[in-house]
Formats: sequence, C-alpha cells, structure tokens
Amino acid sequence: MRARLNTNRRPCKRGLEGEKSMPDSVYKIIELVGTSTESWRRPRAQAVTQAARTLRDLRIVEVVQLDMQVQNGKVKAYRAKVKVSFKFEGKK
Repeated sequence: MRARLNTNRRPCKRGLEGEKSMPDSVYKIIELVGTSTESWRRPRAQAVTQAARTLRDLRIVEVVQLDMQVQNGKVKAYRAKVKVSFKFEGKK
C-alpha cells in the first residue's frame, strides 16, 4: 500500500513578513564542557561565564548534551556540553 501525498497543501513561506535581514557576518562556533558537583544549572552558566571572559560578541549558546559522572553509584559531577557562537573578526 502506498502513502498518498496531499497535493492541496500550500507551500511553506520562508522567513517572517517584515523580518529584517541579518548583515553579512561570519560566526565561529566552539564547544565547551562545564562541570559542577551541585546542579545541572551551574555547568551551563560556568561555561558561558568563562567564555565571556575571553570572547567578545557572544551570540548564541546551545546546550548539546547533559550527562553525569557517577562514582560508587552516586553522582560525582553534573556536566553540560555547550556550543557557543560569537562574531568572527578577521585581521583588520
């Protein structure tokens, strides 16, 4: 039995009406891992805080993975892997 396509559907609109286009830019993405013995929230915040100390113009932080270190059946540390994007500035 074949699935039938609904040909009456309208095509999706790309973008939002009145949306401003982004200026031409290049962004670099790095991956960081924050750790904490206290909670899930702290490693994410620590990764962003540390990145902000040395990087300018942070744009987006994406939480990629959450995991825990376990030792003797108990949580030893909470870990968060994040991707951080910032505006890339070439040589001036």
